[in-house]
Amino acid sequence: MTTRSRLARLLLLGLAAPPSARAADPPAPAPAPAPTPTALERAWPDHPEWLAMLVDILRGSQLGPGEGWFKKGVAHTRFTWDATRSAFDKDGDGSISRAEFAGPDADFARLDRDRDGRLAGPDFDFPAHALAPSPGMGLFHAADRDGDGKVSLEEFEGLFRALDRDGAGFLSQDDLRQAFAHRPPSKPAPGKPAADGPSRWTLVKGLFRQEIGSLQHGPRPDEPAPDFALRTADGKDEVTLAGLVGPRPVVLVFGNFTCGPFRGQAGNLEKLHRRYKDRATFVMVYVREAHPTDGWQMDGNDRAGVSLRQPQTYAERVGVAQTCGRALNLGFPMLVDTLDDAVGARYSGMPGRLYLIDPRGKVAYQGGRGPFGFKPAELEQSLLLLLRQVEPQEASK
Repeated sequence: MTTRSRLARLLLLGLAAPPSARAADPPAPAPAPAPTPTALERAWPDHPEWLAMLVDILRGSQLGPGEGWFKKGVAHTRFTWDATRSAFDKDGDGSISRAEFAGPDADFARLDRDRDGRLAGPDFDFPAHALAPSPGMGLFHAADRDGDGKVSLEEFEGLFRALDRDGAGFLSQDDLRQAFAHRPPSKPAPGKPAADGPSRWTLVKGLFRQEIGSLQHGPRPDEPAPDFALRTADGKDEVTLAGLVGPRPVVLVFGNFTCGPFRGQAGNLEKLHRRYKDRATFVMVYVREAHPTDGWQMDGNDRAGVSLRQPQTYAERVGVAQTCGRALNLGFPMLVDTLDDAVGARYSGMPGRLYLIDPRGKVAYQGGRGPFGFKPAELEQSLLLLLRQVEPQEASK
């Protein structure tokens, strides 16, 4: 056993065991002091993502953005701004005009996120994390009453009626300002979890059960996308990645039903599929539950009627996947990972993640770890730029 492995084991045994378990242990000779999280990080400078997560859990983190492996498990793409500018900025003015891009108008409009008529660095800057609060996010969650990630006309009208408390038939500026004012969450005392947050032990178990994420970091851009063979949720077909890879890019979507932020992205995923279904192949891989009732349970799941234990058999997982498919209705095929999470672990797909695979079977985009790094708009940008490389080649054949 290496020194690093010993340090990690001591840290886990000394700090991660639940208090009740430690109290019940019989007296024993005092062991050498367990290393602190800081000492372990210093002793292992190039530590893997899972160790960063363990260290922050043991420090009392509730795993917010920028904590644990979210510091390291960020998005990676072949199509950075520097790479895109080098490919398209023919006059060297630091931006890409419509004429320089030379692709379809609709594609350019989607890439021009600030709508200033040119592509530049700011168009490639995305929010720090997918759950960043905003008035729009507040309105969405208030309106999406059934939690399927899509606001229907009926739900929007229901929100209007709920906000029009005095029955005036209209909403005033103050009505909306008060309804969607940003209220920062209260912070617990240093080293202590929030009153309604998970315990340290719950998070440690969730980490090593791979419910809150895979212990692997997944394939990076320009690395081969690992092949797999999984059955569809209806059990009718077996699909391999090798069979999907071809002239069109492949979009891989990893997710599960008990991950509320994943459900919240369902509308974005469906619109992405509708927009590019004739130009790319979309498939979802259903993975281990993130927030089962026997793990890190979430109140939001109870309110949405999504309360279930971690499936113990493949048949149970298939049943939950089918329920998820009916509820979210994404419009593209769903595959179900094996109970040992072979594909989800290899791709670091738990609790949710996005990948773009090029026609050579190599990764072109690896999204950040979900939920904070799950950004369909960010994937769309890489997809559009990959299509600029692929489609002209197809046209010339």
